[in-house]
Amino acid sequence: MERIFIFSIVLGIVAALILLLLNYLIFSGLPEFRLIFSFINIFAALMMVLPLLVYQISVYTRKKHIEEYFPIFLRDFVEASRGGLTLPQALKSVSKNDYKELTPFIKKLSVRLEWGIPIDEALQTFAKETKSKMISRIVASVIEAQKFGGNIVDTFQSLTNVAIEIDRLRKERMAYLQGQIATGYIIFFVFLGVIIAIEKFLLPGLDVSVSGITDVEKQTTQAAELSPFFKNVFRDIIIIQGIFAGLAVGKMSEGSVIAGIKHSFFMVFVGILIFTIFS
Repeated sequence: MERIFIFSIVLGIVAALILLLLNYLIFSGLPEFRLIFSFINIFAALMMVLPLLVYQISVYTRKKHIEEYFPIFLRDFVEASRGGLTLPQALKSVSKNDYKELTPFIKKLSVRLEWGIPIDEALQTFAKETKSKMISRIVASVIEAQKFGGNIVDTFQSLTNVAIEIDRLRKERMAYLQGQIATGYIIFFVFLGVIIAIEKFLLPGLDVSVSGITDVEKQTTQAAELSPFFKNVFRDIIIIQGIFAGLAVGKMSEGSVIAGIKHSFFMVFVGILIFTIFS
């Protein structure tokens, strides 16, 4: 899967560079195609970064699902162990359950224990493969408890309660911050409305005032160039605002800047679309 994403990223960059070159050669010297020139540049930029964004979002979503199902796996594992099964048997039994993205890692852990690999080494490998900080901390606690002679099943039981509590607090936090997310979107669209109002009502008056000065021919030429210049400035401002507002929303809602990439993409896309339609 990672190879596919890497190939997509390289292909997107090459295609975007070719499109930018063709766009520059064909439309750069034609003022009447300035809007098309800008749209192609934006589209090429999206081609360049979209595969990378999709990859980052998929990695984040996968890790999030792994951490969501890990407490469920721990609970099932503890119940199987308390039912009289040995640790390898209990792990083999629960590996037949469906834990979504976590299932392949559990199966690998079960196979390693069946091969006679020490449990601390198998757990460390399991934690590294999941690439989850939460799972790594829990596994480290289990290994330390085992070194000091603690009951591994009791340790798993305690850590299961901790993991469940962490997941519950995370969901409560997300529910609490829904209002903040809505506020972030409202602020962005109010900002977008202000930009469109300035472009629709202020710039035409500015053109008239500039063209009414002496040396009419020169100033009229400047006026004709004024509106496109500010349109490009406003478009760039919308893109910048959309990117950082989306990242802020993602950080507030899910505690991760990567989670805000999807919000940034949505804000930039909708913002540019609305600005283009109304301008």
